[in-house]
Amino acid sequence: MHIHYISEQNSILNHFLAQIRDVTIQKDSMRFRKNMERIGEIMAYELSKNLEYKKIDVQTPLGIKQTTTIADHLVLCSILRAGLALHTGFINIFDNAENGFISAYRHHYNKDDKFEILVEYQAAPSFEDKNLILIDPMLATGQSIVAVLQKLHLDQKPKTIHIAVVIAAPEGIAFLEKNLPNNCHLWVAALDDKLNEKNYIIPGLGDAGDLAYGNKL
Repeated sequence: MHIHYISEQNSILNHFLAQIRDVTIQKDSMRFRKNMERIGEIMAYELSKNLEYKKIDVQTPLGIKQTTTIADHLVLCSILRAGLALHTGFINIFDNAENGFISAYRHHYNKDDKFEILVEYQAAPSFEDKNLILIDPMLATGQSIVAVLQKLHLDQKPKTIHIAVVIAAPEGIAFLEKNLPNNCHLWVAALDDKLNEKNYIIPGLGDAGDLAYGNKL
């Protein structure tokens, strides 16, 4: 797996990352969603440097200019519900991409800290021989991403897989490296310290879905 850490060099990305972590700014859910969208736009731009391009001729009012355009066929697929705001940022940049959505959540079957990942809903186009971009703000244990990709891979083979996460824990990255194929690219906006005993990212930012859309039952 190829790993890309995109906040190592200072940029406006770190400004938005600081705001989505700030407990005072987090109280404004609209601002949280907008910052997630902005981060998605920046991540999409960085990811675009890794895609394939083809030459084209563009007719201007005064002549013809040779330039390039994306040759790859893209499918954006977000994990519900936390990935929706981040997805908006990606589709702002990749506006010709197809789009898919899939659910994944932690099911605490003994009502304690132990859990399994349940994937119950999927609405996605074919991504056979296309570039699949899987979008999820938080990479904690990595189990959700692996479960989702296993579900999506039942009968289709993408050309490449790009996984875009905003905040990642080292344990989750190690799990993906162990369980995903070599043609995967992991794009990480920020690498945090560790997981706590409940498998939440430390220092993290809390529950991205709740912060964006309100508390759930």
